[in-house]
Amino acid sequence: MKKLAVVALGGNALLRDNEKGTIEQQELHTTETIENLIFLVKEGYDLIITHGNGPQVGNILMRNDAGEQLYGISQMPLDVCVADSQGGIGYMIERIFRNTLNKHGINRNVITLVGMAEVDPDDPAFKNPTKRIGATYTFEQAKILEDQKGWSFKESKKSGSGWRRVVPSPVPKRILNLDLIGELARQGNIVITCGGGGIPIFYDKENNIRTADAVIDKDLASSVLASGIGADEFYILTDVSFIYRDYGLPTQEKLEFLDYQDTKKYLEMGTFAEGSMAPKIIAAMKFVENGGLKSIITEASKLEDKTYGSKITLKYES
Repeated sequence: MKKLAVVALGGNALLRDNEKGTIEQQELHTTETIENLIFLVKEGYDLIITHGNGPQVGNILMRNDAGEQLYGISQMPLDVCVADSQGGIGYMIERIFRNTLNKHGINRNVITLVGMAEVDPDDPAFKNPTKRIGATYTFEQAKILEDQKGWSFKESKKSGSGWRRVVPSPVPKRILNLDLIGELARQGNIVITCGGGGIPIFYDKENNIRTADAVIDKDLASSVLASGIGADEFYILTDVSFIYRDYGLPTQEKLEFLDYQDTKKYLEMGTFAEGSMAPKIIAAMKFVENGGLKSIITEASKLEDKTYGSKITLKYES
């Protein structure tokens, strides 16, 4: 049987921090990333693609603010904004993937699905919102919005630069439409779904879907997706080719191959940066804990580079 891989595209796969985020810039980076994924297609993999949405959904939220302030247009809630970003980004990836497949003479269907992720409404994260989203405000503006809308705010990470809205980031329990996603992928269709970690939802006592004003970590949701469909491999594409121990310090060391126990040891020691690499490590470990063959963290252009080992393999050994 063909191997099934879930590939989580990092934010740099679509947009760079020092750019305005024009559609031309996003299409350029998306094309470069998809070109690197063709290696997996030619190797015969069935693929499911997930992606981040941080800058894009932030821009949608700021357009929300501007529309309300300038024209009195009612703001859309966060879950709708996440869905909007999934549709827009998914469409861009799908169109560029189709063109890239055509360039290589490969006949594969590509389909985008707006994805929802179930969370626990009693998740402790809802009592401690930490994820910064949207525009930056003065303290006075933030206070007015807090009173009017019930939003929570924290000062931006760079002290003195203003205040931003913060929302919870609960742990995803499962991805909706899991069987359908897996079935489509195993039929040879390239599936794009679960963008931005999925739209967070929960079920009420009548089993109706309710929305949660929150965001979900993209890599953790992708790990839950990969485990749920029984994927063989889970790729997290980021802006570095290797995982490093003590990154940026004199003791920096490239960690090319890791087994589960060593990875767990390094994580508990605080080896990996809490806000950047550590969440990716946790997502990778969750996948192999749940039976995945291996999880690879690397930079997109290194996917085809097997000789120099530009990827990290996490093998679970009980």
